[in-house]
Amino acid sequence: MHGDSHMNELGKELRLVWQAGIPLAGAMGIQVVEFAQNRLLIEAPLAPNINMHGSAFAGSLYGVCALAGWGMLWLQLRLRGLEGSILLAEAHISYARPVVDTIRCACEFDPVAHERQLDRLADSGKGVFVLQTQVRAADQAAVHFEGRYAVRV
Repeated sequence: MHGDSHMNELGKELRLVWQAGIPLAGAMGIQVVEFAQNRLLIEAPLAPNINMHGSAFAGSLYGVCALAGWGMLWLQLRLRGLEGSILLAEAHISYARPVVDTIRCACEFDPVAHERQLDRLADSGKGVFVLQTQVRAADQAAVHFEGRYAVRV
């Protein structure tokens, strides 16, 4: 097990990776709120991501969700001492309700469910991971995202 301080450092490092490599992430104000081994929580303020209806812009919600999955895989690679390329290959998103406050997106990583993909990644240097991310609003599911990420190490 890794300590909380190591998790916090990885979360800070992820934010810097986003700022350096994905300018839109900085413009959206995306921050890592919490990373705890297999759970990542990120957020973005509503103001730079607002639409004309006073709720979060669908494209911003998509971006936050895509980055939560990407970030989770980046963190899982780092926890395993790996570095690689992570690309979003395919995604599906559904918007159930408007988000009218800070956008908070969670991603869970189940190492047991992904054991085969992790083994394949270790053996061949390539893997495909399907991750779910979710945004909640007023404590109800607001956005569900499923992304298929291709990874090469």
